Amino acid sequence: MGDEGEPRVVLREYIYTQEEGDANGELRISIPEVLDSEYGMYVWPCALVLSQYIWFQRSLMPGRRVLEIGAGVSLPGILAAKCAANVILSDSAAMPQCLQNCARSCRENKLLGVPVIGLTWGEISPDLLDLPPIDIVLGSDVFYEPKDFEDVLLMVRFLMERNPKAEFWTTYQVRSEDWSIEALLHKWKLRCRNVPLKTFDADKECLAGSNLPGRHSIQMMIITLDLEKSG
Repeated sequence: MGDEGEPRVVLREYIYTQEEGDANGELRISIPEVLDSEYGMYVWPCALVLSQYIWFQRSLMPGRRVLEIGAGVSLPGILAAKCAANVILSDSAAMPQCLQNCARSCRENKLLGVPVIGLTWGEISPDLLDLPPIDIVLGSDVFYEPKDFEDVLLMVRFLMERNPKAEFWTTYQVRSEDWSIEALLHKWKLRCRNVPLKTFDADKECLAGSNLPGRHSIQMMIITLDLEKSG
């Protein structure tokens, strides 16, 4: 801990360029990581892959209405905001330290007016009900604990009932061969398509000038409302 009982924070910089090796027009993102183990607020491998997809789609970002769930240190949401999207950052309402870190990431990147709200997966809260229209939901490594899978998809389904054309962009780390959300997607009338990492230059061990995602097995998928079943 810090001298006054505050968690120890280190800034990590991530660099995005127009073309690989091209320093012209590069975008630098500074993310404050909380190093104390009880907080666990780091940039995980999935965040680099999701952010790479956002960067690859940056021409579509201006004016898009984006919500990041389970944001933590908020690299994907911060990058989307820097690419001119209208971003809302969220994390569990029961974890104020995570919400504080979302706000800290905004300050470090001189992003003023980005809302940071508490949204707990599986709960239909007043803040969830008050959300404006959303085009894209971001979620990095939110499918971590199997006990949370349905709560995450419940929130996604609720958002898509209000925003039928919205997309959920999410990355996950393959931790078990038994990992699957197929039955839950069917239950909540959602559909999914996998996005090969090579299609957005994310099939590398080092992205954005970092040593992540390393050799971790990361997958990217886009979840949408199954309009045929929901009609």
